Amino acid sequence: MSCIALVDYGMGNLHSARKALEHAGGRVELVSTPEALLQAERIVLPGVGAFRDCMAALKADGMDEALLTRLQQGVPFLGICLGMQVLLDVSQEFGQFQGLGHIPGSVKPLPEDLPSLGYKIPHMGWNDLAFAKDREVHPVLEPLVGEQVYFVHSYYCAPENPAHMLAACSYGSFPFAAAIGLDHVVAVQFHPEKSQRAGLAMLERFVHWMPD
Repeated sequence: MSCIALVDYGMGNLHSARKALEHAGGRVELVSTPEALLQAERIVLPGVGAFRDCMAALKADGMDEALLTRLQQGVPFLGICLGMQVLLDVSQEFGQFQGLGHIPGSVKPLPEDLPSLGYKIPHMGWNDLAFAKDREVHPVLEPLVGEQVYFVHSYYCAPENPAHMLAACSYGSFPFAAAIGLDHVVAVQFHPEKSQRAGLAMLERFVHWMPD
């Protein structure tokens, strides 16, 4: 089994993510240098906090370029929460900031009228996932069909290409991307490490996933 490089850039819930991946059967190594990333056989990018700070931390040591190189080389990759958002082109959080640009799209704030409709921001707690009926569920996400997962976020991903949307969620009547993907890349807005049995089952799928 290949070792999972859990990216340590000074942000993110590394302890919980590591424990969950190990519980799911993965061999995990914390990686904090571009050189180590370039040797990684499987990558998980976790994240909590601000998009701007995340990208600044990745760029400070050249981790952003190393990530892009490995993404382009086809390494299996899982992005979690902020680790999903930085895959896109740009974020509107606290200004406008460039992301990795691996998947075309932008990161936008949840609608500001949600609280007036009875839905607090951030969106926090358990919620359902919706999968398109006219396409197969992504193999990493199959264990989540019919399950709820745990969200904590104030911003959401808006991919340009609908084909990159792997799963959706609705907060009130507002739909947003709960999971996106492209080839060997899958990324989720929710926290699998906080999503109990269903989240662990998803992580186990990622641990053993062999993209075409």
